[in-house]
Amino acid sequence: MSSSRILVLSVSAGNGHVRAAQALVATAEQQWPDCSAVHVDAMAHVAPGFRKVYTDWYIQLVNRAPEVWSYLHQKSDSTPHTATSQRLRRGIERLSTTALLREIHRQRPDAIVCTHFLPAELLMREQNRGRIGCPVWLQVTDFDLHNMWIVPGMAGYFAATEEVAFRMRARGLPADRVHVTGIPVMPAFSQPDAPALARDACVSALGLDPARRVLLMVSGGAGVGDLPSMVRRVLALQGADFQVIAVAGRNAAAHAALQELERAHPGRLRAIGFTGEMEKLMAAADLVVTKPGGLTISECLALGRPMLLASPIPGQEEHNAGYLMEEGAAWLAYDAIGLEYKVARLMAAPTRVEAMAARSRALGRPQAARDVLGRVRGATGEAGA
Repeated sequence: MSSSRILVLSVSAGNGHVRAAQALVATAEQQWPDCSAVHVDAMAHVAPGFRKVYTDWYIQLVNRAPEVWSYLHQKSDSTPHTATSQRLRRGIERLSTTALLREIHRQRPDAIVCTHFLPAELLMREQNRGRIGCPVWLQVTDFDLHNMWIVPGMAGYFAATEEVAFRMRARGLPADRVHVTGIPVMPAFSQPDAPALARDACVSALGLDPARRVLLMVSGGAGVGDLPSMVRRVLALQGADFQVIAVAGRNAAAHAALQELERAHPGRLRAIGFTGEMEKLMAAADLVVTKPGGLTISECLALGRPMLLASPIPGQEEHNAGYLMEEGAAWLAYDAIGLEYKVARLMAAPTRVEAMAARSRALGRPQAARDVLGRVRGATGEAGA
């Protein structure tokens, strides 16, 4: 076929699934003008009550009762798909997503890529009933594998690492359909050596001193976590000669608190709200302090940035952190005291940080989106690039 239409389905429970979908669409537009890629957030086409439970409830749970989330994460990972509770869950999802299925059929795609298991499960049922004929692919967006991602019948599965792929095969997915691509990141992260991402130029553009070390502290796009208190603590470290970029995301209260800190620490702190230029902030950083969400750490790896991981969500983020520490690209701070201690140690040990950066770059897959789309296009008769 001379052109293709790819539908990318995400779920806005956290930002990672959405950002992976956006990366695929942006890469398709940049690399293949004849490829029409459309992103649909599944939560925009579901019953309001279901959307509130699936998105708002998740954020509140991981913030207010992480121990409950940990239990649910572990329990669902060990519960067979044939269990009554799983069948009931899928039944509720089907009743709540009829509008989503209508939207998918209206799009008339040649191929579908899901960056979340919910739409993949719905489409598996549609395939089994002969109501959808195009291939459906599933992109896992963490560095570990949870049982919910095991959706039989997909055209293919995209894994972040060789271990995730191994786990997919061990859980029964066909080996020839499992592909190690990494997790898609936006095109801005796909050229780490581009002049626009030169470290000193990015530092200077922020009004900071390129001769001094820079610490980037990120709370995530939804503003999860008490970032202002963390920034306040590291700025108060004795004898610390480094600068801080703090990104509050969409958390307006956190941004306002950070701006007050910026006024109290002129020349040492830049307070940033939501930004579309995270690649430049990462490029300016000698060390990134972040929660270990799959997409954020994929962006850090693409640019070869070492990480200090803070307060991981039980379950998937803890597993992401374990992978990075095992590979030598990150350290982990479980609490505020540990954060202070490890920031001080790392900022005083540039050689260690440089070694972590080298490991990070070796693990990075800046072309993940292109690799995913190339395989999807190739399977639908397109010439991959």
